[in-house]
Amino acid sequence: MTVADQLAAKFGLTNVTLMSGLSQDELFDAALANDKGRVSVDGPGDEQKAHQTALGKDGPLVYYTDPTCTGRPVQDTFAVARPSVVDTVWWKPGFKQFDPDHFDALLPRVIDYLNERNATLYTTDVFCGWDPEFAEPYRFVGEYATHAYFCNIMFPKNVRDDSDRAENGWTLINVPSFHCEPERDGTHSNRAVIIDIETRVALVLGRADYCGVNKKTMFTLMNYVLPDKGQLSMHCSANVGPKNDSAILFGLSGTGKTTLSADPDRELIGDDEHVWTDTGISNFEDGCYAKLIDLSKENEPVIAAALSMKGTLIENVPALPGKPLAETDPQELDLTDGSITENTRFAYPLTCNPNVAEGARGPHPQTIVLLTADAFGVLPPVSILSAEEVMYHFVTGFTSKLAGTEVGITEPEATFSSCFGDPFMSQQASVYAELLAERMQQHQTRCILLNTGWTGGPYGKGERMSLKHTRALLDAALDGDLDGVPTEIEPTLGLKMPTTCPDVPDEVLNPRNTWDDPEAYDEAAAKLRDMFRANYDEKGYAELGIAAAM
Repeated sequence: MTVADQLAAKFGLTNVTLMSGLSQDELFDAALANDKGRVSVDGPGDEQKAHQTALGKDGPLVYYTDPTCTGRPVQDTFAVARPSVVDTVWWKPGFKQFDPDHFDALLPRVIDYLNERNATLYTTDVFCGWDPEFAEPYRFVGEYATHAYFCNIMFPKNVRDDSDRAENGWTLINVPSFHCEPERDGTHSNRAVIIDIETRVALVLGRADYCGVNKKTMFTLMNYVLPDKGQLSMHCSANVGPKNDSAILFGLSGTGKTTLSADPDRELIGDDEHVWTDTGISNFEDGCYAKLIDLSKENEPVIAAALSMKGTLIENVPALPGKPLAETDPQELDLTDGSITENTRFAYPLTCNPNVAEGARGPHPQTIVLLTADAFGVLPPVSILSAEEVMYHFVTGFTSKLAGTEVGITEPEATFSSCFGDPFMSQQASVYAELLAERMQQHQTRCILLNTGWTGGPYGKGERMSLKHTRALLDAALDGDLDGVPTEIEPTLGLKMPTTCPDVPDEVLNPRNTWDDPEAYDEAAAKLRDMFRANYDEKGYAELGIAAAM
C-alpha cells in the first residue's frame, strides 16, 4: 500500500494533497513558499515562517514559531487515559490524562477539517532508533514542510525493513491551523499535544509549532514502549573511547552534557536520547538539537561550523536589524539575541560532527556520569557512587537554577528532574532506576556524580568549577584512575570523595576546603541536604523502593 492508501485506510484522509518522501531541497523550497502562520504576538496569521539566508539551499533553513510556543507546551501535553495504559503511565502536571471519549471525537474532527479544506500535507517516514531490533517506525504528517524537514534531520531512515509500518508504526499528525475548543474538545486551551499509546497516534494541534514537539513526543513514546521490552531508554549523551569503552552522561540543561560528550579522543554516539539494550547503547536520533543562545563559537566549533552547512535548521534566532535574512550570512546572526526566546535552537545532522561512532551505536558502557551544576557550591567536584546511591541520585536528577535567570529568582534554587528528564519519562521513575541498576550490575559499570557548578562558595561568591579540572576528573573516571583510590566521606551529604586525582589539586576535591568560612559551608551543605530530603519525601521515592542516600 502507498502512503496515501495507508492514511486513507487508517484515518480517512481521502481529500488531501499528500507531499510524501520529498527531498530536503524540495522541502526547503516548499517551506519558503507555503509555511504560513503567526510569528509575532499582534501579527497576522499568514506571515512567512520559513526563510533562507544568503547561502540559500546550501545553508540553513531559518524558521520562526508562534510567539506563544517557543518551547514545549507543557500545560497542553496529554496522554489518552485508556484502560490498557492508565495504571502504568506516570501521570503528572506536564503529562496529564486525556479522556478517551474526547480523543475519539477529536481525531475524526481533525480529519474532517483537513478533508474539507483539501489540505496539503507533508509526510516523511523515518525511524526512532538506530538499533534495528528496537527501532520504532515513525511517520510524520503535517501542514508545515519545515516540520518534515526537521524530522528528516533528527531521525534515521532505512534502519530496517519497514513492512510493519502500517501495522506497528507511530503516526504524528501536526495541524497548526486547527484550533481546539476546550469546552468541546476537552483540551486545556486552543492547542494540544495528545498521545494515544494504544492506537500509536499523536495529535499536535493549534499554536504548538515548536519543532522540538515533533522530537520529544516520540521520545516520550519510546520511554513507554522500551521499558516494557526490558530495555532502558535514557535522556543522556554518550560516546565511546579508543579502547571500545562507552560512557553515558546524564544531565539537565546547563550541566555540560553536550560539551563534555564532545571529546576529540572519543567518538560521539549521540547528545540527547539513547537506549541501553541487551547488546549495548544506541542513539534514537540522526541529528542534534542544540541551544544557540550565547553560544561560544570558540568553545563549540562543531556547532559554529554547522551553522553554515546545508540541510540544517535554525529556529527563532532574530534577523539582524535592518538586514533581510536572505542577505545575511548565518555566521553574522547574533546568537546572544534572546528577544524572541532564550530557547533559540539549531537542528543539524549527526554527520556534521567530525567524529561519530559508526551506526550511532556503542558497546555496553563502562562508566556512567551523573552531571549536576550545583550553584550552592557544596557538592564535591566528583563523588564515587555505590549502586544504591546511583538509584537515588538518578531518580533525584538534581541541578540548580541561577539567580537572575528567571524573574523572582534572587538566589540559587534547587531543581529536581527525575531520571534527568522528568517531563519525558512516561513510566514511573523507579522503572528506569531498576533497569539502570540491573544493567550496571550485569556489566560491572562504575558511576560518578560530577559537579560542574560552583566551588569556594555559592554563585555570586564562589567560582565556576574549572573546565580543565572537570575534564581531568572525567578522564580519570573513564580511564579507571578513580577505581580504588583513597576516599573520604563528606559528613553532611554522605558522598564518597577521592582524595587525589591526576591533574587536579587535592584541596579542590573536598568542597569544604575551598570555602573561606568552613562554618558557612556546613550551613549551606545542610540546607541543600534538606532540599534533597524534602524532594525525596514529596515524590514518594521510599514507596517506590528507592533507598534514601542523604
